[in-house]
Amino acid sequence: LQRAESLPEPGPSHRCHGDPEPRAGSVLYSIPPPQLRHEEGAAPRDRPSWGPKKPLTKSQSLGEPLARNRPQKAPSPSLKEVTFGTADGELGQLLESPAGVCGVVLGCQEAALARLSAHMQEELVGPEERQQLLEAELAGKRWAALGVLDPRPCCQSGDAWYFRVGFTFEHRQLQLAAKVPKPCCSSPGVQSSLGTHCSIQRLLGRFTDHLPRELVLPGIPGKQSQGPSGENPACPAPRPVLQVLLCAEVPQQTLADFVKGSHALHRTSPGHYERLGCLLLLQLCMGLEHLRGQNVAQGDLCPENLLLVQCPCPPRSQQGQKEPLGLSLPRLLISSFFKVQEKQRPCSSSQEQDWAQGLTAPSPPAAAELNVGRLIFQILHVDISLENILGFRSKRLPEIPSLSIYSAGLKRLATLLLHRDPQQRVSIEQARGILQVLLWGPRQELFARSRKSLALLRSWLEVKRALLLLRFAENSAGARVSPGLEEWLCCQYFQGVTEHALYQVTQVLYA
Repeated sequence: LQRAESLPEPGPSHRCHGDPEPRAGSVLYSIPPPQLRHEEGAAPRDRPSWGPKKPLTKSQSLGEPLARNRPQKAPSPSLKEVTFGTADGELGQLLESPAGVCGVVLGCQEAALARLSAHMQEELVGPEERQQLLEAELAGKRWAALGVLDPRPCCQSGDAWYFRVGFTFEHRQLQLAAKVPKPCCSSPGVQSSLGTHCSIQRLLGRFTDHLPRELVLPGIPGKQSQGPSGENPACPAPRPVLQVLLCAEVPQQTLADFVKGSHALHRTSPGHYERLGCLLLLQLCMGLEHLRGQNVAQGDLCPENLLLVQCPCPPRSQQGQKEPLGLSLPRLLISSFFKVQEKQRPCSSSQEQDWAQGLTAPSPPAAAELNVGRLIFQILHVDISLENILGFRSKRLPEIPSLSIYSAGLKRLATLLLHRDPQQRVSIEQARGILQVLLWGPRQELFARSRKSLALLRSWLEVKRALLLLRFAENSAGARVSPGLEEWLCCQYFQGVTEHALYQVTQVLYA
């Protein structure tokens, strides 16, 4: 090591004629490959390509042994790995980077939001490994292995009945949903390959078996478990054999049930109700984006086929008390699917025909935007029946009353989604961005004093990310309630949005 330190700074890297051969294990030289040892005495221009190309200096050697024995400068830690407990020596290296203090802080904030978002998603949908173990445990199980918790359906959608059932897993009693599809409404093969998403119904298993006698299928004559009083108990009616899907989430009601029972809430608390509407529509758009990535389309996209599930971590009010059921945000689940044969529907001969087909066809891929536009009116309790909407032009849609700060934005979004010209119609991805801006900004008053620019939006985004992390820290101090669904949706927004995306969305929304 002393000899290595005494080497001159510049100098030839080749060995002079007559120098002794380097010994194996020398700290100055590494052992060349066996097939090249005979070339050690060659001239410098004949040296193999693996040899050194730069002069030997005090901090440089020709081989690995010296690199392992000499202290090396530790690489700078990644911003994703930096925490409050990171050593000061590593922090010092980061602060010397070209990004400076501001770049380090902003990078750490984005990494923290990503970690928080992943943690909250796991709280909402459960660990993926545990779900896979549960699927393996349920394989081959039938009604005999399940405990029926309620003989009547807990929810009835447009295409299935749902029953609460119990199953013992890892010494715990789990509550699952047994989905009994209505005739000609089943697509388990498609549903089982969709992956995990917060807005997609999770399928854990399926089987075909006789329906238990205690279960009741409303509205199906001859399939009731309990026959009329005059029925001979010695000759019970044959039990039907039906396909059953086991789902991780137990739905409380459909979106149609929620809208029907929320007229009073919309009238007394319009701001809170319309914010709930924006959050439900946002979940729907995120689920539709996931389905398109899987080359799968939703089935009949109507309020009767969209399920609402109570979140495991309900939000906490300012007084620390649980909010009433009507004010809490449920998870929205898409539960009807079919495989898309072609990614794009062929354009029709006219815009009028294309628009009408999108509203009346079962559910082509391009009809999602039109159906979401109709859902906005339905959630806001505005009559938008199919017969009426086919008689309207894009500028003569039913009027949406201005009841809160969300009303104008929802009206603008519905108009863009129901535009007759496909070129002017916004996509599901753009609708998701518009809903996020409606919920968390930037609002139009930001541009009242300063002209809209990328620099302004970048600064706004950086400040909002910092304030969001401070809110999480303040809410968690002394509290034992985990962040809920709305916090996760907000975290998803600020984790991935850019100033360029904000500029485009605000151009469309505030035009």
